[in-house]
Amino acid sequence: MHHFDYRDGVLHAEDIPLPRLAVEVGTPFYCYSTATLERHYRVLAEAFAGQDAVICFAVKSNSNQAVLKTMARLGAGMDVVSEGELRRARAAGVPAEKIIFAGVGKSREEMAYALSEGIFSFNVESEPELVALSEVAEGAGVQARVAIRVNPDVDAKTHAKISTGKSENKFGIPYLAAIPLYEKARRLPGLDVSGIHMHIGSQITDLAPFRDAFRLMRDLALELRREGHAIHHLDIGGGLGVPYRGSNEVPPHPDEYAMLVRETLGDLGARIYLEPGRMIVGNAGLLVTRVLYVKDGAGKRFTIVDAAMNDLIRPTLYEAYHEVWPVLMSRLSGPRVMQDIVGPVCETGDYLAVERELPAFEAEELVAVMTAGAYGAVMSSTYNTRLLVPEVLVNGHEFAVVRPRPSYDDLIGLDRLPSWLAG
Repeated sequence: MHHFDYRDGVLHAEDIPLPRLAVEVGTPFYCYSTATLERHYRVLAEAFAGQDAVICFAVKSNSNQAVLKTMARLGAGMDVVSEGELRRARAAGVPAEKIIFAGVGKSREEMAYALSEGIFSFNVESEPELVALSEVAEGAGVQARVAIRVNPDVDAKTHAKISTGKSENKFGIPYLAAIPLYEKARRLPGLDVSGIHMHIGSQITDLAPFRDAFRLMRDLALELRREGHAIHHLDIGGGLGVPYRGSNEVPPHPDEYAMLVRETLGDLGARIYLEPGRMIVGNAGLLVTRVLYVKDGAGKRFTIVDAAMNDLIRPTLYEAYHEVWPVLMSRLSGPRVMQDIVGPVCETGDYLAVERELPAFEAEELVAVMTAGAYGAVMSSTYNTRLLVPEVLVNGHEFAVVRPRPSYDDLIGLDRLPSWLAG
């Protein structure tokens, strides 16, 4: 569910008509709904009520400070994968003891900073990283709490580029290598190895892969305890999908997911950490763009809009599907034509939708690209020297620009001329 709907024939974000935002902010822009963010968090939290569970929002999915602050006020912890994300989480008021640091390539400097902040735990993904963290922690005179990320070789049945739990993926250590590494970790100074981490991928729409992974996690936890390891927390990752195709795509409800966690892991007496991102913020956001031109090619119509692959790269990178809605409801009952929605970037791969039967859009018309709250703005770039688009947060009758559009002077001013070219 989201809070974008038609009122009086015009698409609204909560109580704000999108054409008003287009006038005041300019297009293209991202728009997020506070009500949707809050609802999704609470639905997940209520699903896990009665379980010893902590929700750590995946900052990589949407790192806007206003979004993070909204999550923090709801009580969320944070899952971070860089020092920058850690700094963002702390700036948003997230207590350090509710932050987990994941990722395959943490530098020693990032480790040292995270230790100085006093974060809850590191998800360690390799033996060399484990050794490095031991050395950094021992040098700082502190203990680093650790969960080792184990790759269960479970196929999440998702896109190859967002699958993380198969043997050919770069994440984690092989399942069969886990126990020897836990034995080595127990002997390393500066470490409190008391958790297990698994994350098998993103945009998962079937509970079966989760069930397989959680059963393996359970078996590993019991075996490690038999070997004398104190396993106090289990980080089950994220990955629960969202309906990019509207009613044609129905992922499992958080209640079903929570029930599966309870059935497979609930009797272990370990605290459960979750890392949802897309599930909370995915359809809490959309990208509003304006039609520039309509071009009829030899065998195809191209609707050229002012948003591009540098603003929303998911369709190009993942062949991702996003519903495209007209901002004016009347267009839904008008003629429809097969078309590609493309942007101004000088790449054939610059598209937001391909081979879609959509309203016969006209120049100057506003169009909304739905379910764009996750992995949209965070993956944007300034390719073709295009300005990053603004982000807007709506809260009922109010809205605020929570990341303004920079100027060209700002963008060009990031470059520096060497002395022999200056003057």
